[in-house]
This record gives sequence, C-alpha cells and structure tokens, in this order.
Amino acid sequence: MGFLELIGLRPAEAEQTGPSEASQTIRKITESLDRMNPEQAKYIASFAYILGRVAHADLSVSEQETREMERIVQGLGGLPEEQAILVVQIAKTQNTLFGSTENFVVTREFNGIANRAQKLALLHCLFAVSSSDQVISTTEDNEIRKISSELKLDHRDFIAARSAYRQYLGVLKETKTRP
Repeated sequence: MGFLELIGLRPAEAEQTGPSEASQTIRKITESLDRMNPEQAKYIASFAYILGRVAHADLSVSEQETREMERIVQGLGGLPEEQAILVVQIAKTQNTLFGSTENFVVTREFNGIANRAQKLALLHCLFAVSSSDQVISTTEDNEIRKISSELKLDHRDFIAARSAYRQYLGVLKETKTRP
C-alpha cells in the first residue's frame, strides 16, 4: 500500500492533473514516500492529519500553523522539505474534506500504533501548531482536549502539555483585557 492510499487517496487521483512539470515533481515525491516503510508512512500520515485537525478546528488554517506543521512533519519523518510540504498539504485537504467523519477514525488508528511517548509528543506538537499564530483559541484548546482523551492520555498529561503553552491560551488573554 502506498502513502497516498494510507491517507485515503488513490494514486490515480494524484495523477489526474496531466503531465505538467509540477505533477512530475509530485509523482517523484509520492514515489519516494511509497518506498518508505509502510508503518512509518502510516504513522507520519496519521500524525500530520491530527495536526491538521487541530489547525482546522477553528475553520481556518493560518500560514504560521501550516509552516509549523511542515517543520514538525519534516523533523518527525526525517523528510526533505518538499515531501513534508506535500504530506501537510494532503493532510490539510483530507481534514477539510472529510474531517467530521474521519477525525475519530484517524486518531483511533494513531492510538493503536503509537506508544505513550509518541502520544505525548503529538500532544505537545498540537499545542505548538495551535500557538504558532500567538493564540490558542478556545476551539483549538477543546479539540486538543478531545484528541488527548481519544488517545487515552490522562487529564494530567493534557494539563502538563497545556501548561507549557499557557501564555498563548486565548481564554486567558481575553480575561486580561477585560476591565
């Protein structure tokens, strides 16, 4: 199974654009991802999708959130920048198109393949993505809490990760500006 199939796209869907130079580049990147260990590809795909889930929680993915997702995915998977960009773009698109029906399914899949340390790392990455635009909205915070629960992490794990990003919590920023 190829990388695109792991995240819900068939290779034929990726090739519908025709033989342009851009599609040749995408094909090369996709082929290199297809050569990746299937378990590693599945892990990276689900990790990226969950990052996109939080970035899209407020129905808007900022440029800062996208760049942070790319940076995280590149470091996590040891991917070249262009592959990380592709993975993030696919994950964002899939989340936008199928988020409401796929969110729990993808997170449950990640829960099954990740160990505790990987789940905690994801939790911190979720806060990093949502704080990249200098504020974690209440909607994003609630989505991270939901993901933490779906990953079977303890509430204290959520609070510990959240505390590291306290200065970005929108709910606290709103409180400071009230008379």
